[in-house]
Amino acid sequence: MKKLRITLEGKAYEVTVELLEDSVSSAVQPLPQTPVQVPPLSVSFPAGKPGSTAPVGEGCVAVCCPMAGKVFKCLVKPGDQVTHNQVVIVLDAMKMETPVVAPVAGVVRTVLFKEGDSVDEGDCLLQIEGLAH
Repeated sequence: MKKLRITLEGKAYEVTVELLEDSVSSAVQPLPQTPVQVPPLSVSFPAGKPGSTAPVGEGCVAVCCPMAGKVFKCLVKPGDQVTHNQVVIVLDAMKMETPVVAPVAGVVRTVLFKEGDSVDEGDCLLQIEGLAH
């Protein structure tokens, strides 16, 4: 038996715990560390959607759609300065608002969708020209 003091929401409780096994940690074994080879990712998009075939400009970073949905709010326009992790677009997906953030600090070069447009996972939503450090 082991006596413990536990504080929950500011109130202290003293409890007595019976240890059923002497060494509980012996039942937990670490997983073997095995290297895994991952093949290169090849992505292709169907033609016809505004952002599906947009070439990425030199020095630009594509901000891709993480899931299918609709563009609920576009918070930037071409020429706007953005910071790393700034919310640039809000998606409406499965009745939830999902923010999409800038992966780099820079200047928005192109916005490929407007509010209300349907988007698919992987679509290029906008392009940001990264700032030099």
